[in-house]
Amino acid sequence: MSAQTRGARSAGRTSQDAAATPSVTRSARKQRTREHLLDAALALMESGRGFSSLSLREVTREAGVVPAAFYRHFSDMDELGLALVEACGLTLRRLLREARRQGLPPTQVLRSSVVIYKDYVTDNHRYFRFAASARGGGSPRIRKAIRIEESHFANEMAQDLRDMDQMPELSMDTLKMICSLVVTTMMNAATDILDLPDDQAQAEKELTENFISQLRLIFLGARSWDPSK
Repeated sequence: MSAQTRGARSAGRTSQDAAATPSVTRSARKQRTREHLLDAALALMESGRGFSSLSLREVTREAGVVPAAFYRHFSDMDELGLALVEACGLTLRRLLREARRQGLPPTQVLRSSVVIYKDYVTDNHRYFRFAASARGGGSPRIRKAIRIEESHFANEMAQDLRDMDQMPELSMDTLKMICSLVVTTMMNAATDILDLPDDQAQAEKELTENFISQLRLIFLGARSWDPSK
């Protein structure tokens, strides 16, 4: 191969690499902008405002982007809210499924799940403040998305209980109903977790034990459930 040919091929590869780099950079930049918009909405809600009170211009100003950039990611504020719901739900569902599948006795699974949930709510408090606010008011689209996420939680939990051969005498529909009660209890507990005072170990312990007791009561009642009565 001649030096001229090698040079031409080398130049071609360099040209291709240079052409690919801007594409990767644009993709990374686009993802960062999306994350900035989500973070901006969460930051604005830190003062206690509900998501429905936020305006598109406020969010873009907080994110440091022009309003036109918003529409490259979301069609409206509701769609941004749906992204917040999804971001909060997917990781939590995965963590709780892992806790249930560790092969521990049921009582230990319950305690492990509660601790994982409490820590996750604490670490992602901005997402859960958003969810608590949006769950009780605001956009019907976002409320519906939260209900769908809760349904996914309940269905996955019911399937895991069936796979673990827990309460085999109950139908799948009954298991789903029971798990829906568990999820509702979890969502209600999120507000209590968020309101825990800092450096109050005793209050945290009492909340955790009360949360576990509520869930145990649901499952104990479920074992006595007779749909025919």
